[in-house]
This record gives sequence, C-alpha cells and structure tokens, in this order.
Amino acid sequence: MRAKTIIGWRECVGLPGLGVGAVKAKIDTGARTSALHAFDVRRFKKGDEAWVRFTVHPIKRKRRPQVVCEAKFVDIRNVTSSNGARERRIFITTQVQLGPYKFPIELSLTNRDEMGYRMLLGRQALKRRFIVDSGISYTFGKKEGQVS
Repeated sequence: MRAKTIIGWRECVGLPGLGVGAVKAKIDTGARTSALHAFDVRRFKKGDEAWVRFTVHPIKRKRRPQVVCEAKFVDIRNVTSSNGARERRIFITTQVQLGPYKFPIELSLTNRDEMGYRMLLGRQALKRRFIVDSGISYTFGKKEGQVS
C-alpha cells in the first residue's frame, strides 16, 4: 500500500490548465464531486468538439483578478448541494495542482459567490491520494491570488 499525503481541511490549489495559479479550496469529503466558482458560462464549438468558456474570480470577495478560461465540455448533470437544492451543472476536466502533486479532476461550474470558498475539492479528486486532517490548513502554503 502506498503512503498517502496528509492535507488540511482547506488548501490553496492551482488550476494550471485554466490559467488559475492559486485559489483557496475547501477540502470536502462529504461532497462527491469538485466545484469551481464560475460565471458567464457559455458553450461553444472548437472544430468538432464541445467546449466551455467561463470567467473565474479566484480571490474571495474580490472582482480582480478576473480569469477567462476555456475547457472541453464533459457533461451536464444534476448536483444536489449540501442544503438539498438540485442544480444542473456543466462539468469539465482539468489538471489540479496541490503542492507538488498534479492530477486530472472533474469540476462542475457553479456560482459560489455566497460560499466561503471559490472551490470545493470533493472526495472523487481525493481518493487514493490524500488523507484529510480537519485540524490543519494550507499544508503547502497560502498562495491565494497568484495567477499564472
């Protein structure tokens, strides 16, 4: 069995494929999927492929920087939030970077303006990789706002 890395209940993660250098994420083992705060979400075609263009504010309670992102469209699915509300969300795949670790994840795009964190990292992204210690935070440092 491979040793797993211990991470905290909140971490700064990068989304290099989207041009987002660092965003504070809540690590949520209760959530199956991961979610990213996004707005102005629009589907479009690139050749024969379906893509999505959207905008991200990576820093909580700040309108700047504003990062325009593009990613391949994966699916539209119903997601039930922690308060029981169902919402249809667009899903994409992209690379996430957590400290020295880089791996692909599936992300739903949603409005998280009223939430405490711009991103939620769910258990699908965490499984077989990390153990979450609810008593610690930012094990790889706090780099919010860096945009690559």
